[in-house]
Amino acid sequence: MQSPQVTAESSSNDTADPAPLMFDVIIAGCGPTGAMLAAELRLHDVRVLVLEKETEPVSFVRIVGLHIRSLELMAMRGLLDRVLEHGRRRPAGGFFAAIDKPVPRGLDSAHAYLLGIPQPVIVHLLEEHAIELGAQVRRGCAVAGLEQDGEGVTVELAGGQRLRSRYLVGCDGGRSTVRKLLGVGFPGEPSRTETLMGEMQVGAPQEEIAAKAAEVHETHKRFWLRPFGEGVHSVLVPAAGVSDRAEPPTLEDFKQQLRAIAGTDFGVHSPRWLSRFGDATRLAERYRVGRVLLAGDAAHIHPPTGGQGLNLGVQDAFNLGWKLAAQIRGWAPEPLLDTYQAERRPVAEDVLDNTRAQTELLSTGPGPQAVRRLLTELMDFDEVNRHLIEKITAIGIRYDFGEGPDLVGRRLRDIDVKQGRLYDLLHRGRGLLLDRTERLTVGGWADRVDHLADPTAELDAPCVLLRPDGHVAWIGDDQQHLDDHLSRWFGKPAN
Repeated sequence: MQSPQVTAESSSNDTADPAPLMFDVIIAGCGPTGAMLAAELRLHDVRVLVLEKETEPVSFVRIVGLHIRSLELMAMRGLLDRVLEHGRRRPAGGFFAAIDKPVPRGLDSAHAYLLGIPQPVIVHLLEEHAIELGAQVRRGCAVAGLEQDGEGVTVELAGGQRLRSRYLVGCDGGRSTVRKLLGVGFPGEPSRTETLMGEMQVGAPQEEIAAKAAEVHETHKRFWLRPFGEGVHSVLVPAAGVSDRAEPPTLEDFKQQLRAIAGTDFGVHSPRWLSRFGDATRLAERYRVGRVLLAGDAAHIHPPTGGQGLNLGVQDAFNLGWKLAAQIRGWAPEPLLDTYQAERRPVAEDVLDNTRAQTELLSTGPGPQAVRRLLTELMDFDEVNRHLIEKITAIGIRYDFGEGPDLVGRRLRDIDVKQGRLYDLLHRGRGLLLDRTERLTVGGWADRVDHLADPTAELDAPCVLLRPDGHVAWIGDDQQHLDDHLSRWFGKPAN
């Protein structure tokens, strides 16, 4: 099937007599991004089908980190307690290029920590959440083709079945089939270095492992052996070169590189899983072509330095979900859906840049090591350390909403309100007017925006209008000014 790049409003005669619209949105890929997006859409009663090419969830246990902003998103949707049960908290510091610095004082969040959690667990929890809300998930279904017209998208599966939806979102990873079918460019840099990562039994005594690992890590920052318990260790070691990532490494590959870097293979054996990752850095030229959109790794890939990848994708979904739902429900202002790319692509550009910088700082060359030593000194200044941590954890993001107070465009922290906590009021994925004056109203937008009159709220502003993703859309105390911004973000009033 061909993939004409048409706008959502245009029409095409390429598809004769398309099948009836079966779904509002089809999502390709049921990783963290796809599952989160499905749940966000279901909050607005959007008919969602998630297609996952793998027949079974991944079996290997890779630990990933949920950064502060992602933890806030979980709290906004009532998922945080469920997630915390399966993770381990650690301080929110020392992420940037693995430079060991303490957590900056007074980070502006009620959830200022990192949560280490097995990746299969967070994927399962988000998929379970989406299904509980009514999303359909079909495994063993790979997208093979697509066509779009002015009414929707026809998706062809590898087995020949054709499905029809109003929109399609590619959340299908760095090798995204959807992106390739769209013909969207994915410029950037290919991998220059590669790293082996896995979990396996280790035969050497723990004291010997700890001493040698600490010695090697002084010069090779892309190296570790970390115990998981019961004799299992997480192993990270630079590879000899760049290989085809579709081919998993062997245990012998690990042994050879361990001997080359550390002088011993530590007696590794009985691997649970083995993988390799590179430092390729690429960004999709567009996040939207007509009725087809991209999110997560389908839109951007980068080295895992700083642990930002999964978080970036989940935050893409959180930004896109309510906007796409508004488009489908018929109340979206005309430019709303395009703000997804306008807001999220610059964020991805920044992540790509900071991972490029971190990758250089992990190099063993004398120049990068000199820069690393200088940055290590600079990070003793709290402002520098804070800036880098806020960048990594995504709490420093400010979307460009135009002129206004500094808080406009930023996310609002979880504060105390008379009904408990602010984020508890955002579980339904609606907008919220937090009104300390008790004089304003959301009027004809009450079907999309909640209103809390609370003069006691811990807020240094008279009133704030929050979007469903928790970002501040307006600050003030004038009803007409508020109405203008309600129209800007939430469309025309219902009456």
